[in-house]
Amino acid sequence: MSASDTARRAEPNRLGQETSPYLLQHAYNPVDWYPWGPEALELSRKLDKPIFLSIGYSACHWCHVMEHESFENPEIAALMNQHFINIKVDREERPDLDQIYMTAVQLMTGRGGWPMSVFLSPNLKPFFGGTYWPPAAQRGMPGFPDVLQGVHEAWSKRRQEVYESAERLTAAIVADSIPKGDPSPLTTDLIRNAATVLCQRADRREGGFGGAPKFPHSMDLRVLLRAWKRFGDQDALAVVTLTLDKMAAGGIYDHLGGGFHRYSTDTRWLAPHFEKMLYDHALLVPLYLEAWQATHNPDYLRVVRETLDYVIREMTHPDGGFYSTQDADSEGVEGKFFVWSEAEILSILGPDAGRIFCVCYDVSPHGNWEETNILNRRKTHAQAAQTLNIPEAELEELLAQCRQKLFAVRSQRIWPGRDEKILTSWNGLMLSAFAQSAQVLSEPRYAAAAQRAADFLLTTLKQPDDRLWHAFKDGKARLNGYLDDYACAIDGLIDVFQAVQDPQYLSAATRLAEQLRSQFEDPAAGGFFYTSHDHEELIARQKDVQDNATPSGNSMAATALLRLGRLTGRSDFETVAERTLNLLSPVAQRYPSAAGQTLAAIDFWLGPTFEIALIEGTASGSGSAEMLRTIHDSFIPNKVVAIRSASMNDADLPAELALLKGKPSRGGQTTAYICEHGTCGMPRVGVEALAQALSKK
Repeated sequence: MSASDTARRAEPNRLGQETSPYLLQHAYNPVDWYPWGPEALELSRKLDKPIFLSIGYSACHWCHVMEHESFENPEIAALMNQHFINIKVDREERPDLDQIYMTAVQLMTGRGGWPMSVFLSPNLKPFFGGTYWPPAAQRGMPGFPDVLQGVHEAWSKRRQEVYESAERLTAAIVADSIPKGDPSPLTTDLIRNAATVLCQRADRREGGFGGAPKFPHSMDLRVLLRAWKRFGDQDALAVVTLTLDKMAAGGIYDHLGGGFHRYSTDTRWLAPHFEKMLYDHALLVPLYLEAWQATHNPDYLRVVRETLDYVIREMTHPDGGFYSTQDADSEGVEGKFFVWSEAEILSILGPDAGRIFCVCYDVSPHGNWEETNILNRRKTHAQAAQTLNIPEAELEELLAQCRQKLFAVRSQRIWPGRDEKILTSWNGLMLSAFAQSAQVLSEPRYAAAAQRAADFLLTTLKQPDDRLWHAFKDGKARLNGYLDDYACAIDGLIDVFQAVQDPQYLSAATRLAEQLRSQFEDPAAGGFFYTSHDHEELIARQKDVQDNATPSGNSMAATALLRLGRLTGRSDFETVAERTLNLLSPVAQRYPSAAGQTLAAIDFWLGPTFEIALIEGTASGSGSAEMLRTIHDSFIPNKVVAIRSASMNDADLPAELALLKGKPSRGGQTTAYICEHGTCGMPRVGVEALAQALSKK
């Protein structure tokens, strides 16, 4: 074996003491890696060596590629160890560092991505960076060893230029961390403009927005649903339904196990990068739920059930929290776990059923992707039934049996790696998905999953002083929570309260909202900083204002505070939310595709927003379940719901449930009060009366 061959050291480097799967993946590299912390930062200053900062995450395909090509190469590792202090960071553990240094890479190169590779001076200011570099120059990219030599030469011979570059870049990062632009009026024009822009960008043939690669854009699609609801915009609804239909039929959806891969590399949703991210499922489930409420297409509920069942089966900790990601690679090959040959399928299903399955799922002898087959449905179920001359119901029963057999065989394969890190922010999003599904589907299993996860969050991820941890793994919670941890947790707990009507979750959300304000709020300029007031000092303190793959911390904070204010009658929460929306409004005006959650919050703020109080009656079969069914069968995005049981009187109600006070039931029947800003209409008794009142509003 030559010195240039990949190698693993006999003993782990300093990353061997970490819990992050991404860091542990690099523990046996010949690179002398450090985690981010005082030891590495002080050593850089002491030795006057620049820092090479590498940021990625465990499910990142190109992160694995760069590790195998460069970080396992002894010659490249020797170069890194000689000239740099090398720090490896999991972006999911340290999103604060990722935000700052991703801004640096974008300013330097005009683009970003992972693995992120940045060179810092000992005072942590960036002066050069990029993303993936190959081990040797190719396709216009320099080789990583050439980059290392070039940076070392610049540091050794042109130090003043390096410092000047670092100062300019740091000043640009600080300037970028301050939201720009004068506030735009919070009017329906923001939503109408966003719908126009999104519809113009929509792919009218395959769904989604723009060309390859294609991401789900869940928040943007939820904005279009709100535009349809508010303006009667049928074109907006058409973009949503086309996209959801195409994604659910495409290879981006796992037709055997449920759930979605992260994104598609092509325009027709066939070939994904095969990693599965918890946050995608947490955002896609509410989208499909809302689309069902708007259209009553039963296929959308099938997708919801299969996706949530996947999360319960494969992404849930025994104590209730949700894991972060599943890798794209299995046995070192991207997608190997998920793809099939025609011969495999025919051998498992037999020639007759196998032939039918192959017709329905686009399976051929030569494959539809790299000589293998990604299951997808180019024909609708009705078209396939007509082609095969089989009744639709009979075909569906046969395909369900086939999927079950193939899933059982697939389960015997070597599984992709799973990042079992539990993140508070992503868990908060997933709480909402389960709790909302429990309400719409009247499914106790999903309510139970939401409640167990909420209890996990409020015990394992909460500190004794009511502050939150950011991450948990291997029995250890660590890292103080960031803005989106608090905002997503509050929003998720609100949904859990509405699903199970246990006031403890609303009380917990209120306490976290107080922490959110005390630890993150900027009372001078409005909105919230991403890190708490006592966080370690970094080169910039950013305000997270753009919605990307996940909602920004500020847009989620505005959403959560608005909803909490309406449920609890806390107008101070709504005032802070309005100031935050004013801060975000320039982004919503200029870049609506980067403001999906912000626009949904603005839609809620604009109203009409209903506070629905259900007061259960004492009569047998008094109709509360039927009334809830009426509320959740329709697309009413701007609402909060609280229920008072027949056994509870005003004196029993916690302070957070002032909405339920002073509202009696009528005639022993469950009675609905539809309120706006605490002003309630006439009491409505019975399902028909409630339905009429909601339709009029």
